[in-house]
Formats: sequence, C-alpha cells, structure tokens
Amino acid sequence: MNIKLAETPQEKELAFHVRTVVFVEEQKVPPEEELDHHDETAIHFICYQGETPIAASRLRFVDEYGKLERICVLKEERGKSHGAQLIQAMEAEILHNGYTKAKLNAQTHAENFYKRLGYETVSGEFLDAGIPHVTMIKKLT
Repeated sequence: MNIKLAETPQEKELAFHVRTVVFVEEQKVPPEEELDHHDETAIHFICYQGETPIAASRLRFVDEYGKLERICVLKEERGKSHGAQLIQAMEAEILHNGYTKAKLNAQTHAENFYKRLGYETVSGEFLDAGIPHVTMIKKLT
C-alpha cells in the first residue's frame, strides 16, 4: 500500500470518491455533511493498492491538536491494517508540522481500534451525522 498526500485536484477527487463511497453510500451520511468547507484547507491523504485508491482521510490543525478526520477504508480492504498505517502517516504529518497532540471523533464501533493505536476516550457519546461518536486524544512522541 502507498500512502501519499493528495496534492493535485485529481488526487483530491479520488480521496473524495473513497469518502463518498464509505460515508455517503455505505453509511448514508448526507453528501453536504460529508464534503464540507473544511475540505478546501485541510491536508488530504489518499492510499493506493497498486493504482487503485482504497482509503482516504483529512487532517486539520485546530487549537493545539492535529485533528484526524474522515478516516475511511473501502469495505473490501478493511481488516488488512490499512487504517492503522493511514493513522501512522497522519500522526507523522502532525509531528512534521510541529504539533504533539492528536485528536479525533471516532465512530463508537471503531473506538477499540483507536484505543489499540494509543488513543484515549475523553468524551461521552454524541451523534454526528446521526452516527454515535466519541472524542479521543493521543500525545504523540
């Protein structure tokens, strides 16, 4: 698997396509909630298996945190450690930008996945796009 920053308009469109498949088509998130104004300024990641885009995410810097967002892996590629590798790439980018703390809002079904990667739950459950979430943080080293 190859993870890279989506820098060209074409790469960003591929990242948006993966997000649309996972969040809009599979999880029924309204398109206007999935693709938002933060996409214009966020750092986007795209993961390829060969030439095929299989995972995507975005990163923003909010307060003292690198905020990991829109992390998704296509259904047929889940369970192969792609998500963990994507998180590691995002954490490296956070450190590269001079930040030492990461934050994310995890869907509750993925909470244990993030705990295994060192994230700690710091909120109660809340709904985002009708899906239960919790806020999680991690100190990066």
